[in-house]
Amino acid sequence: MNQADPTSTPLAEGPRGAVRDAVRTFVMQTFYVADEAHLDDETSLIEKGIIDSTGVLELLAFIEQKFGIEPTDAEIVPENFDGIGHLTRFIERKLRG
Repeated sequence: MNQADPTSTPLAEGPRGAVRDAVRTFVMQTFYVADEAHLDDETSLIEKGIIDSTGVLELLAFIEQKFGIEPTDAEIVPENFDGIGHLTRFIERKLRG
């Protein structure tokens, strides 16, 4: 029997783009993005100067609060956090368990 996880968020079960949209909205509202039109899913947030080490901490707090995910230290790497696409895929993997 497949029971719903009581700690899951609506985004965990929503349309695939819901996580991406939430991440993108957070990035756009929280950090200075000089040219929103050139911020695609694979744009490096670190290389473009959109986030720094403090920004990574803000992203961590956001995904913990919004999605109930607590990344391990080993998971806090550019492959998971340096871009909207990277973050989206990481969050989706963690939500699937």
